[in-house]
Amino acid sequence: MDDAVRVRVSGLHPHEEVTVTAGAADYRGAPWASRAVVTADDTGTVDLNRARSRSGTYRGVDGMGLFWSMTSHQKGSGKESFASKPPEQQASYKVTLAVKAGGKQIATRALTRTWMSEGTTYQALHGSMNGLYGSLYLPPPHSPRRAPVLTIGGSEGGTSNRLAAALLASHGHPVLALCYFGCPGRPESLENIRLEYFATAARFLDRQHGTRNAKPAVIGVSRGTEAAQLLAHAYPGLVSDVVLYAPSRNTTPGYPHGIAWTRDNKPVDLTPIPLGNVKGSVLAIAGDDDRLWQSAEAARSIGDEQSRPGRQREALVYRKAGHAIGWYPYSPTAHYALNRLSNRYMDLGGTSAGNAHAQADGWPRVLRLLGE
Repeated sequence: MDDAVRVRVSGLHPHEEVTVTAGAADYRGAPWASRAVVTADDTGTVDLNRARSRSGTYRGVDGMGLFWSMTSHQKGSGKESFASKPPEQQASYKVTLAVKAGGKQIATRALTRTWMSEGTTYQALHGSMNGLYGSLYLPPPHSPRRAPVLTIGGSEGGTSNRLAAALLASHGHPVLALCYFGCPGRPESLENIRLEYFATAARFLDRQHGTRNAKPAVIGVSRGTEAAQLLAHAYPGLVSDVVLYAPSRNTTPGYPHGIAWTRDNKPVDLTPIPLGNVKGSVLAIAGDDDRLWQSAEAARSIGDEQSRPGRQREALVYRKAGHAIGWYPYSPTAHYALNRLSNRYMDLGGTSAGNAHAQADGWPRVLRLLGE
């Protein structure tokens, strides 16, 4: 899924104008498509790594533009996201590329984009293991073993981040996509969530055979960045590196009401959340057009903290990127999210190109921090 594809068309007339398209269907069967109008070079070749798209769903030179710029062709609000089943149910999806010249289709090619590689295993956690809920993904048996990773989603609740968790496991990381509210057995809302629960998850992951006995890393997204920072602050011996997508620098109220976080049954309210106890590095990633909250300002605040050997503090703030900046590249980008309480769409900000660039640049940096 996170490997770039080189799209190259040969055998055209020199300087011939062609339209290259990509199409896919999400798990609901909704069609998604993209296109680029490009011109062949002197040898009659189009290489999307070099050819400029003059019109279509993206502009300029971008070898993976057809993949991230796909939009839904199904009637609706125009705010839908590319819907995917959990990776253990559908590990991949098909993309069909086509070339049209003179109004006629002259070539097609199908390829598969995969979240969960062969040999990656999945286990649902329903409370029987230390009271934890979520999805555990373990790497293929003979893959390089890397640091375990705990992922903590945002106010969407449930077991989110499963696609990214499966992809990280395919890279060699044991990954727990943790549900802390919004699933059977857990609170219905983001209120009075015990930090001890995240500590239990980190201890559980620590036993999942990562490389060099590395402590788990934690990745938080949106509201999950609060939990990730609080975990690393309150239990510094349990986790190592911290990755924060669209972060907050402070604890914020519960959702929709009350207190969000507790420890020893007491409210946790910290402004800012201290990071001095964190044993590893902290990488904060944000977009400058986040329309949900001031994540760019929070990321810069984290990046401004003093780094020490083995304890780097880094901020990546991307232009024209919004709140949906997280995870892997080369899939259709999102600008809206459905609020499950109000049943209304939230504007996440950013442009398709801005979000795509942020994901393509940020994801390899996350993998390097995790030891790849």
